[in-house]
Amino acid sequence: MISRELQKELQVLDWGYTEESKPLSFDRFSRWVEGGNEGALSYLSDHRKELRGDLKNLYPPFQSALVFLFSYRPAKKWLIDNNRHEIASYALGFGGEDYHYSLKRSLEKILSEIKKPHPGLEGFFTLDAQPVLERDLAFRAGLGWFGKNSMLIHRAEGSYFIIGSILLNQKLIVEKRELETDHCGQCRACVDACPTLAIDEETRTLKADQCISTFTIEMMKEVPAPKGMENSRGEFFGCDICQDVCPWNTKPLVRTVASLSFEKFPSVGTFFKKSPTELMQFFETESGRGVQKELLGTALSRPGKKGWLKNLKFIISNQNES
Repeated sequence: MISRELQKELQVLDWGYTEESKPLSFDRFSRWVEGGNEGALSYLSDHRKELRGDLKNLYPPFQSALVFLFSYRPAKKWLIDNNRHEIASYALGFGGEDYHYSLKRSLEKILSEIKKPHPGLEGFFTLDAQPVLERDLAFRAGLGWFGKNSMLIHRAEGSYFIIGSILLNQKLIVEKRELETDHCGQCRACVDACPTLAIDEETRTLKADQCISTFTIEMMKEVPAPKGMENSRGEFFGCDICQDVCPWNTKPLVRTVASLSFEKFPSVGTFFKKSPTELMQFFETESGRGVQKELLGTALSRPGKKGWLKNLKFIISNQNES
């Protein structure tokens, strides 16, 4: 469907195809929201909630979808090799650029290639900015199963990837994969490793307000850190703990070459090298507009000045107490 050369260029680990517009886990998602587990992530429970019940709600011409797994594993490998856990690896995995921008360009390249032999083919791009249950879409495309940490896990590639999809107005002649079966078994590595007890093993969902990633990325205002975060590894932007301990990520990491490059976003490289205290000094003295300018186009801009001050204040305070 797409050339191997393009897959390698765009860091596509695997891809799949589905014609099913309705997510298989929507009822579970609805129960999760009804239980208030989305916490501060209100965009999951507002008017967009019902839109997630059918891809045709978002893209009426829907006939099929191509789903792609874009790797950020080289950055993860580098961080592990250098014992750096402060920043979630996805934020550093696409040259420092916010993946919403870089992967949209990747999806545009893919659509351009597949349109050539398919006259009249049109597509709609989805990442996690659209009201789509992306992991369920990837599951329907046969790309993996839901781990106990709620992540999609691919049997050969683990879980260090971002899911991106193209909703199409035509059906394609593509072999459909069978749904992947669960391969977590009795393993509780992710559940036991989460310092804030955010993982609900029974439902394979997260309690958002107990998740370190929610606190450090989505909560911009001064709020208490989730209980247990003081026992983390010093994360101040996102968290990879539940992925780092997953056995299904071990083999993929072994065959990965570590790399970090910030040619287009050198400020990220500079930013990443600073200690929490140095970062605190930067955020205390820089204006909100200055912070946005410094981190423009990167995932690190998400918390804003107030969010970063909140995160760093907690980390530095916790370091001083230990």
